[in-house]
Amino acid sequence: MKKSIAIDMDGVIADTETHFINWYEQEYGVRVTKESIQGLEENAMFPNKEAARRYAFTPGFFRTLPLMKGAVEAVKKLMEDYEVFIVSAAMEFPQCLPEKLEWLGEHFPFIDWRHIVFCGDKSIIGTDYMIDDHIKNLDYFKGTTIMFHAFHNVNHNHHQRANNWEHVLELMSEL
Repeated sequence: MKKSIAIDMDGVIADTETHFINWYEQEYGVRVTKESIQGLEENAMFPNKEAARRYAFTPGFFRTLPLMKGAVEAVKKLMEDYEVFIVSAAMEFPQCLPEKLEWLGEHFPFIDWRHIVFCGDKSIIGTDYMIDDHIKNLDYFKGTTIMFHAFHNVNHNHHQRANNWEHVLELMSEL
């Protein structure tokens, strides 16, 4: 039997950082740089502190997320040796559920619907590995964790960090 991997969506296979920045620039005409938000939480990444949360509640936000570079190819590669589940703590933004499902259907049509998990609290996930960008999800996971690099986790180093999808494949080959 194959070992299993839970892979987060936002910030891992979907590039929410770029999307937030682009939406902010479109609305306010101000370009926030990726360098300027390093170490900040989502609610502090913009001068208008409510913007990111508002975008997450805006219809169309999750449906139009850009792909994270290398994600599709890496997930396909991982599926050769692992049972892969896409896991998203999506319940906070209920309008995103159909958008995330459509987005996965477009970009990851090879992921079976039985391997898509939308939940509220990822501590219930019982896979062997978890790839996520949020410390709150990794800290309570019982298996092996890989922290996908994100602006909001740069000051944390108590989980194995992967800087990109190429690095994830490298780490998984060593496990």
